[in-house]
Amino acid sequence: MTEHLPALQVVLPLFGALLAALVRRPSAAWLVSLAASVAAFAVSAALLAHVLDGGVITYRLGGWDPALGIEYRVDILNAIVLVLVSGIAAVSLPYARLSVAAEIPGDRIAWFYAMYLLALAGLLGIAITNDAFNAFVFLEVSSLSSYALIAMGRARRALVASYQYLIMGTIGATFYVIGVGFLYMMTGTLNLTLIAERIAEVQSIRPILAGIAFILVGISLKLALFPLHAWLPNAYAFAPSVATVFLSATATKVAIYLFVRYVYSVFGASLVWVDLPLTPILLALSIAAIFGAGTVAVFQSNLKRMFAYSSVAQVGYITLGLSLVTVPGVTGGLVHLLNHALIKGAIFMGLGAIVFRTGRIAIDDIAGIGRVMPLTTAAIVLAGLSLVGLPGTAGFVSKWYLVVAALDLGWWWLALLIVLGSMITIAYVGRVVEAAYFRAPAEALAGVREAPLQMLVPTWLLAAATVWFGIDTRLTAGLAERAATMLVGGLR
Repeated sequence: MTEHLPALQVVLPLFGALLAALVRRPSAAWLVSLAASVAAFAVSAALLAHVLDGGVITYRLGGWDPALGIEYRVDILNAIVLVLVSGIAAVSLPYARLSVAAEIPGDRIAWFYAMYLLALAGLLGIAITNDAFNAFVFLEVSSLSSYALIAMGRARRALVASYQYLIMGTIGATFYVIGVGFLYMMTGTLNLTLIAERIAEVQSIRPILAGIAFILVGISLKLALFPLHAWLPNAYAFAPSVATVFLSATATKVAIYLFVRYVYSVFGASLVWVDLPLTPILLALSIAAIFGAGTVAVFQSNLKRMFAYSSVAQVGYITLGLSLVTVPGVTGGLVHLLNHALIKGAIFMGLGAIVFRTGRIAIDDIAGIGRVMPLTTAAIVLAGLSLVGLPGTAGFVSKWYLVVAALDLGWWWLALLIVLGSMITIAYVGRVVEAAYFRAPAEALAGVREAPLQMLVPTWLLAAATVWFGIDTRLTAGLAERAATMLVGGLR
């Protein structure tokens, strides 16, 4: 069974989605989803342990040669992503039972869990596959199920948000598959490892450059790289709370992984960082995201939209680190990928608990929430402080690596911009703190109680993790540094 773990990583949630749709009863569908998510997390943890002990794992579906068939490949980079995605899914399911029952009509709950597991299977498939077209298939599986998850939101605006995401996602997927077509035309294979080997032998480089451009733009739409982020704020704001938690912590992170895999492992230094001036372009867009989206977040009245725009800004920190093409820079980007997933998971869980108890999410409507829901509010604030980069939190570790990377290059101005970006984060996190603790309780909060324990425990698990990994960085920063060393050292 051990040798088939890569296949089980995708099959378990995929089969679970089918089973959840068939059982139709909400409680049974939830149990199936919980079991499938926990099993997927156990498989990903086993794969990570195997990679750390024995190196890269390859798995050929059907025994076909990689040049013709589909190959799964697990190294230190995607093993981390697999653990992150499946771990967030496993933590979110206990939280989901009450939240989904409150926000989704009873006859749709089983379908919600089926779509949830389909999205999980698609994201895990993107991370584990070593085939360019297979990645497209999984990209569509995760995207189509995500559209359905968002559309199940109780506000009619959820349908509009889902439609906007569908349009942008379809454009991104189209760009991606056109780029894959260019690469296949010039290299004769869809295997990412073989594409990387054969690109160097291609004499006509223009189709390769066109393919690179299409792929990078397509993936950038999926990861919400500024200014291709228009779909994200409404999607996060109007989706059911559990969908927002899951998508904010995983979907953009997997898209960033795919971006990293292509620019570092497939295309290499000469094509991307020399022939295409990716560093200045990516750096400029990252800085624009940090300051542009961060500033917009400050003026939002809807807390879910506020932290949705915050996600666009935080993606800017991740891509900023990746654009530096140094071990400290890439380490900072990858560490922030992990830390931001934990932070936003905790924040959106806390906001979902507030919606569960009050039915409201506007900042004026939850004034004084810290007095009636102290544990929930404390978890949101703690994760918010990590988002700022307070010393002793996971967010500080991420930004420390980024500042060190900038100073190593002699770019003191970039280090200053990173610090200034954190000042903007203080502004919108400060608005939440001020409303929660320094205003009289709003009338809407009369009779409101603390969130149920079933929602508090997962929320605090992620919030506490943002502190733990700010103190003990061996797991997050240690693994990220190993992955960064592999990526930068492997550039051709």
